[in-house]
Amino acid sequence: MVTAIVFINAEVARIPEVAETVAALPGVSEVYSVTGALDLVAMVRVADHEQVAEVVADRLNKVPGILRTETHIAFRAYSAHDLEAAFSLGAD
Repeated sequence: MVTAIVFINAEVARIPEVAETVAALPGVSEVYSVTGALDLVAMVRVADHEQVAEVVADRLNKVPGILRTETHIAFRAYSAHDLEAAFSLGAD
């Protein structure tokens, strides 16, 4: 599985509409409205890199109201849940 984090800048008046449209795209698992220099962050989870291109370049970038995107591919995933499981091994 490949996870891509997509930073999105959108037309201010269309942020809710853009978020809903992006969230409905196949391969997009979540969309977050955020503060700061970005408007939205989309999480793309697909089987391979070719599908990242299909989701981001072929679909997401064509959503009306999106001004700019920046895509980051995740190498590894870490979470509090994963860390707790790792440190509890052998601890009875």
